[in-house]
Amino acid sequence: MELNEKQIRLCEENTEDFSDLKALFINCTLKKSPQTSNTRGLMDVAKAIMEKNEVEVEVVRAVDYDIAPGVWPDMTKKGLEKDDWPQIFEKVMVADILILGTPIWLGEKSSVCQRVIERLYGQSGELNDKGQYAYYGRAGGCIVTGNEDGIKHCGMGILYSLQHLGFTIPPQADAGWIGEAGPGPSYLDDNSGGPENDFTQRNTTFMTWNLMHLAKLLKENDGITAYGNQRSAWDAGCSFDHPNPEYR
Repeated sequence: MELNEKQIRLCEENTEDFSDLKALFINCTLKKSPQTSNTRGLMDVAKAIMEKNEVEVEVVRAVDYDIAPGVWPDMTKKGLEKDDWPQIFEKVMVADILILGTPIWLGEKSSVCQRVIERLYGQSGELNDKGQYAYYGRAGGCIVTGNEDGIKHCGMGILYSLQHLGFTIPPQADAGWIGEAGPGPSYLDDNSGGPENDFTQRNTTFMTWNLMHLAKLLKENDGITAYGNQRSAWDAGCSFDHPNPEYR
């Protein structure tokens, strides 16, 4: 992915060290590989910025996996024949940054994106080693593409879901591109204007840097401070004002 002059200069002049960060992009396109994904096209801008700053990046195209419906960690234990979600969940849990990418269909995020959120929700009640919910200490964002209205609507739903599950959302954590309302060129189509669109490129750049900055802060602080937010302590009836070694 080729970055524009402004994006390259920001990377070259950066003095922050992001080399210990890991980012996971989950592309929720409806198109299986190797079909061209316009959502992937815009995600690649954020990916390129991160990689130029030595962030370890992985991209998963969710539709290439057999992600079963449901809200249990492994739906094969609930009678379904196959479920690839557990291997994706492992990738989520080693990442400091999660970005969900989705196309717009009828003004909404894709059904694939909704299923990914549902599966994330299924394990949001698990706890980390500090007794907080499992996704605490991770930064979340989203990228939306299409050729109809709905970027802000989709971003609103995705980012609300991520923060509700425990991810931390930085400022301006959504970015997207749509052409003119109605049928028209998609992001990667010839002469679409998407890769040259200053508004889209600016928002994608700001989102990416904000995610890296926040993830770095969270990592340096060992996540969210564990006080007043520990499910283990709450369930045990402990006073948060009087540490109990059993629930540290």
